[in-house]
Amino acid sequence: MVARHLLALDPDGSRIAAALRNTIDMLLNGQQTGRFRWDELFKTEKTHCGTLVEISLQREFGFHGGQDLDYEIAGIDVDCKYSQDLWKWMIPPEAVGKLCLVVWASDEESRWCAGLVRTNESVLGGGANRDLKRTLSQEGRRHVRRLFWNAPLQENTLLRLPPADVKAIFAPRSGQQRLDELFRRAQRRRISRTVVATVAQQDDYMKRIRYNGGSRSRLQPEGIVIFGQFNSHQKAAAALKLPIPQAGESVSARLARYSGEKHSIAPRVVLDGSEWILAGAEDPPERAPMLPQT
Repeated sequence: MVARHLLALDPDGSRIAAALRNTIDMLLNGQQTGRFRWDELFKTEKTHCGTLVEISLQREFGFHGGQDLDYEIAGIDVDCKYSQDLWKWMIPPEAVGKLCLVVWASDEESRWCAGLVRTNESVLGGGANRDLKRTLSQEGRRHVRRLFWNAPLQENTLLRLPPADVKAIFAPRSGQQRLDELFRRAQRRRISRTVVATVAQQDDYMKRIRYNGGSRSRLQPEGIVIFGQFNSHQKAAAALKLPIPQAGESVSARLARYSGEKHSIAPRVVLDGSEWILAGAEDPPERAPMLPQT
């Protein structure tokens, strides 16, 4: 009953994934701290993550509090358990014999899992910590009803770049210059607004992408465009076989003017009255076209 209810609320897992992404971003607080790696968090912050996941899911789905456990779902008490390590959920004595929603996420791996398990004695290991909490036994792991498993978590682009590129991105003192370097070095990737905030570390970080002084106009002489969530931008990105930016996301790419035979098989798109393709190493830099603003 609980599984059916959860899957009805979130058939593809996108709502749970968004809540997990938001929780991790909240802990990192990149806009204020510049942090983007889990290992940069203090131990107390990591410990607090489980509580924040519980709260985030309750807010997302509007679960009522349970009589004895965290939630009431489909009229049944359910405890929410998050672990930084897969399969290491700590089950307290009051949840034994009850239903648990077990959740795990890894920003490093861009993956997450969620499942349901009734934590009878038969599925718990024998050892306990000083709070009498226990983990699932090897046999107990087989009893987890997998709702979503190894599902994709929105990527933290900064974790995918070479260390030398990350160092170069954060080297300038100016937030605008750091953003320019981000879009130079992280081309053809979806970049979330959280990554933009972490790099810029300014209140008006999304304005720093736009034309009229932002990265779009500053990188235009280098041939680099920055597609956003506008419908026209998404269509142009799709035509060029680029990742399609979703809400709050940006995708940068250097373009070259289409020249017929030389670029005959390259995907191309009409922008600012001319045909353009993705630039290769052999294409010299030229001023990029203006993108539509709708």
